[in-house]
Amino acid sequence: MKKLYILLVAIFTLNTANAQWQQTNGISTKTIFAVAVNDTNIFAGAQNEGVFLSKNDGVSWTLMNNGLPNTTVNSLCVNKTKIFAGTQGLGIYLSTNNGISWNAINNGLPVIQGFICTIKSIIECGTNIFAGTYGGGVFLSNNNGQNWTSVNTGLTNNIITSLAIIGTNIFAGTEGGGIFLSTNNGTSWTAVNTGLTNIEVYSLVVCGTNIFAGTHGGLFLSSNNGSSWIDVNIGFIAPLSIYSMVASGTNVFAGVGGVYLTTNLGANWYAVNTGFNNYYSYSYSLAVNETTIYAGTKNGGVWKRPISEMLGIEENSVNNVIFAYPNPASDKLYIHLQSINELQNTIVSIFNVQGQLLLQQAIKLPKTEINIRSLTKGVYIVKVSNINGPYFSKFIKE
Repeated sequence: MKKLYILLVAIFTLNTANAQWQQTNGISTKTIFAVAVNDTNIFAGAQNEGVFLSKNDGVSWTLMNNGLPNTTVNSLCVNKTKIFAGTQGLGIYLSTNNGISWNAINNGLPVIQGFICTIKSIIECGTNIFAGTYGGGVFLSNNNGQNWTSVNTGLTNNIITSLAIIGTNIFAGTEGGGIFLSTNNGTSWTAVNTGLTNIEVYSLVVCGTNIFAGTHGGLFLSSNNGSSWIDVNIGFIAPLSIYSMVASGTNVFAGVGGVYLTTNLGANWYAVNTGFNNYYSYSYSLAVNETTIYAGTKNGGVWKRPISEMLGIEENSVNNVIFAYPNPASDKLYIHLQSINELQNTIVSIFNVQGQLLLQQAIKLPKTEINIRSLTKGVYIVKVSNINGPYFSKFIKE
């Protein structure tokens, strides 16, 4: 049994070591403010350099600036053959041929301080396209951006940082004015800030019928179309500025100093940063496809990681603190605490990947047996908590 234990620990450690973020090649020193995925194509909007395209999952990148100045691209909106690029001081550019060429589509957009307005967010809603500008409010186009119309009635803050849509409801996050809601295609807006204790809103993301708001001081959630908001910051080391968010099914990722994940609508957040170099880990933009998450970073280009590695909880592999074995397990699971000397008030908890607590037990020895016969087959999360923790691991019940 001792030899088997050593083998299982070695396998567990190897799998954990391979589970990490990887930096893509070719743009590894660029600051990336926008990332978008369209089938097998990944687009990256860079500071002062326009748009890069990778057709091979980040193995290499090509600058795609024919007709697009070497400007800062703050936002990208991709829908099949159409790609909209929101720029810094040059309005919006459109490509209808996968980035091979671009054309300015600024008719109706305002000039602010001598420049065509800066675009911070672009989003499509059916046949309508909404653009959030920095200082000009929200603009609407119903003809693929050939013409834009101001839709700002009710907006008391025209610095639009983010846009999101739930059904026919359109949300606009502002810098200093909180969040506004339009239920009539942008014809009018109403502030929806009840419970929102920080009104510097940087990002919005929809997860089902829920909407998350990333602010200068952490994350908020609304499950009633913005009528009220609750603080959902459990798991963050400190209140942080959330510049980017993305949803993948019921999983939501938040870009801060690295990337955090929740699988239970913000009830808990966990850092999923293995492999990230801290210098590069300020995540300005996030995007996902069916299998992978991509992060656009400050001075570090685009990073990627398989989503399946992070579902549930990321192991504290750098600490080598906790091992759960055998893995897979059937009837019994052993929890081995490698380097926890103080076991007073130590609790082991087992959760499913939806974050539901299934088992809980006090432990007083470095090696503890847990009866898991009642659990159904699947992936589970182990959490060990004491004054020095928490620490996390994962196992499979077979």
